[in-house]
Amino acid sequence: MKTLTLSVLLGLAVAVYCMPVSQLTEQDESLAKSYLKKFFNLTEEEGPAVRRGISPLNKKLAEMQRFFGLQITGTLDADTLAVMKKPRCGVPDGAVAHFSTFGNNLKWQKNSLTYRIENYTPDMSVAEVDDSIEKALQVWAKVTPLRFTRIYSGTADIMISFGRQAHGDFYPFDGPDGTLAHAFAPSDGIGGDAHFDDDETFTFRSNTGYVLFMVAAHEFGHSLGLSHSDDPGALMYPVYSYSDPDTFVLTRDDVKGIQSLYGPNKDPIQPGPTAPPTPNACDSTLVLDAVATLRGEMLFFKDRFFWRNHPQTMTPQQTLITNFWPSAPVNIDAAYENLQSDHVMLFKGQKVWAFSGYDLVRGYPKPISSFGLPKTVKKVDAALHDQQTGKTLFFVGSDYYSYDEVKKNMDAGFPKRVDETFSGMTSRVTAALQHRGFTYLYSGPYMHEYSLSTGRLYRVLRNNYFLPCSNF
Repeated sequence: MKTLTLSVLLGLAVAVYCMPVSQLTEQDESLAKSYLKKFFNLTEEEGPAVRRGISPLNKKLAEMQRFFGLQITGTLDADTLAVMKKPRCGVPDGAVAHFSTFGNNLKWQKNSLTYRIENYTPDMSVAEVDDSIEKALQVWAKVTPLRFTRIYSGTADIMISFGRQAHGDFYPFDGPDGTLAHAFAPSDGIGGDAHFDDDETFTFRSNTGYVLFMVAAHEFGHSLGLSHSDDPGALMYPVYSYSDPDTFVLTRDDVKGIQSLYGPNKDPIQPGPTAPPTPNACDSTLVLDAVATLRGEMLFFKDRFFWRNHPQTMTPQQTLITNFWPSAPVNIDAAYENLQSDHVMLFKGQKVWAFSGYDLVRGYPKPISSFGLPKTVKKVDAALHDQQTGKTLFFVGSDYYSYDEVKKNMDAGFPKRVDETFSGMTSRVTAALQHRGFTYLYSGPYMHEYSLSTGRLYRVLRNNYFLPCSNF
């Protein structure tokens, strides 16, 4: 009997705050072993290596941590356990790579493929399902020679169906959330087929459920021969994230992956744009959008992404902003943490969003004029909160304002020129951070270290001083 390759889409990833390692239990350790056996081929065979103290468990923990961009310790910690507890895919993750394929020439040996929708979910109209499936297939057709034709009877190359629990393929679904769908790599029989868990709430456009287009586009990547990518911005990254189907474009990583199997689209009509590459902390020219703190961690924002980094670790974790705060804007202008209210404030244009944990604070977003900023201010370039004084500084062009978080009003005598207080800072401030009694003002790829009380400049550093490069 032919061995088939199954891929299952992760459920919605929920980022968690770090918890003390002391809270890990025997049950957690058992979960970790089961996870590594299933997804990273952990074996517990005794042998010379084990007797010398080289634990297969530690080795596989390190492999898993490397894949997900966690700190590589080889030991079970809270962040690693949090990833293990997320709803996830059923195919082993294997070695780290950006795009990856199933290997063994698991691809279609033809460019004209058929698909058939066998049944429908009650969550959406027939027309909405048809449109979502067609658009999801066209995501891949735009960048390859592949062409898809729908048939209404008989057996298609890609059979599409909705089912619950045990649905006839020996890979039962698990109820609401968790596993959303799965698909089989190209081969005869069930190969290429895509199944969707009808216990989920699928939607056409709304982010109140799982957008069928996004789930299907990911699954069809597997139907065509792609495995998972470790690029958190890629469609083939094993984590569901919302995106507007009308504006969605493939990332370069996805395009490279599918074209490694089928080549580029040779149609004279341009296949359309691809998404910008996922920001890389190792890029010496990287200009951050914003920097903030969050309950002891540092957050570094760029485009749709941010990195989370604890000062005691050397491996920042990158994720999509909307995976952490689903209602947050992307491509933000500024951010800061208000420790008094335990809120994180995100600025974009003339609006500000406040989040408590993962939740948008009631009444937000608000206009930035609610801080007392003039309505002529179109955006805030950077924000900096001083816990000791309760003041928040807003940088706008060559000026800055001082806002009193206790009195809820703007301090008199502002705006002031930035270089009047911070000597030598004549270029635009692009991000700001306060850490251990020092003020750090970012300008382009550089970071300037100041004394907040005197404005004295101590050092000029690269912007990766707190955001270490984590290329492997």
